[in-house]
Amino acid sequence: MSVARTMTAPVRRADRLFIDGVWVEPSSDATIDVIDSGTEELYYRVAAAGPDDISRAVAAARMAFDEGQWPRLTHAERADLLRALAAGLQERGDVLGQLWPRETGTIYKAAQFAGRIGSGAILQYAALADMFPWEEQCPPTVGGEFGLLVREPVGVVGAIIPWNAPVALISHKIAPALLAGCTVVLKSAPEAPGEGYVFAEVAEEIGLPPGVLNVVTADREVSELLVRDPGVDKITFTGSTAAGRRIASLCGERIARCTLELGGKSAAVILDDMDLETAARTLARAECALNGQVCSSLTRIIVTNRRHDDLVDALASTFSQTRVGDPFDEQTQLGPLVSERQRDRVEGYIAKGVAEGATLAAGGARPKDLDRGYYVEPTVFGNVDNGSTIGREEIFGPVLSVIAADDEQDAVRIANDTIYGLNASVFTNDVDRARAVARDLRSGTVGHNAFRTDFGMAFGGFKHSGIGREGGKEGLPPFLETKTVILEGTPEAYRVS
Repeated sequence: MSVARTMTAPVRRADRLFIDGVWVEPSSDATIDVIDSGTEELYYRVAAAGPDDISRAVAAARMAFDEGQWPRLTHAERADLLRALAAGLQERGDVLGQLWPRETGTIYKAAQFAGRIGSGAILQYAALADMFPWEEQCPPTVGGEFGLLVREPVGVVGAIIPWNAPVALISHKIAPALLAGCTVVLKSAPEAPGEGYVFAEVAEEIGLPPGVLNVVTADREVSELLVRDPGVDKITFTGSTAAGRRIASLCGERIARCTLELGGKSAAVILDDMDLETAARTLARAECALNGQVCSSLTRIIVTNRRHDDLVDALASTFSQTRVGDPFDEQTQLGPLVSERQRDRVEGYIAKGVAEGATLAAGGARPKDLDRGYYVEPTVFGNVDNGSTIGREEIFGPVLSVIAADDEQDAVRIANDTIYGLNASVFTNDVDRARAVARDLRSGTVGHNAFRTDFGMAFGGFKHSGIGREGGKEGLPPFLETKTVILEGTPEAYRVS
């Protein structure tokens, strides 16, 4: 049984940009084609922002921050508008459920919950309004009678998101920024701009003040102007490590703040007491998430030499049975990749894996029964050298690599032998061993017997996987500046009656 595709894109003002609280005509007639990843047909077109549009959006956000009321509202008042934003987003769950699969290939069974996922994240930040220490007393140490640490909004934020999970990633960028009192220019990915439009529609509907949230879609060259603009105080970016390096260098030139959630080559360390069939089922199922287009995917699977072949066989048997097909078919477990370019990229990595001597145990081609759509078979490699191309570089597709280690200590060494450090997992029946190995892994998240990421706690990476954290109370400080205030007396609010 399949869920019906909508005939047209459910975006109301695709020919406009949302700037300063209104839908404005773009500075040129340039557009961006959004292609249905399952059919390779044109889905819809959106206005492509040009340099003048980026400048307009930044100016609107700058005015709203410097002269508007938004940063001067209480945190509770801003939280009320966040709750309204969350409610509006959840009401558009059907719209988001159509956009996500067609833009990126994500299966509908997951996409139908996009509105709920986004609204839940926004509500978590709204709940922090009364809990976070926005201002706290701190005794002066070199003079003065009364000290305060005051946490104030960083200013205008440029939020740049990728295409793979737009609703969740937008929510985890704009919600903490808005709660803190910042204003935002949201730059959507050309492959998946519809979700940004939905946020803009809700912002207009709930009466978010003009300039507080501005939404544009642009290519990389124009997007760089957002990073360079002196009116932007901070960039928050999720995407490739290569793009993150560029953004960090540009921010460094003008001492702008930035948080970067970047790539990964995450390891699953399989200890010798773990049942291999169970581990294989868990890992194969996890790699179906977003069709392998996940920065935190557990794609390097490390096991001791004597168990290597058995694990490869188990993974090949399990992963090759994954049902690949139309993302709107309820039987589908793995949909298409986002674009022709991404499919070509994944196929290129598979070819390099074979050329460099890894054993192709399953998959490696396009499904024979799918002549349209950007599909790739679920793929398993064995005998992967950790120093090889597929052992080192992020593939961003449904490709698993099994790497042999001498023992547990060697497995941890291999897991850490990477420029990345976003995610990891330890598979063992002993929770104390899992905790001990987790302490040795240089990774922003370590799960136990499963793929785990938890934005409700914190998400981010070590090393080249990024700077800063998103989610939970750890997601607020990147949008704040700490001000030290030293007074010669106690202000009334702190006097004991």
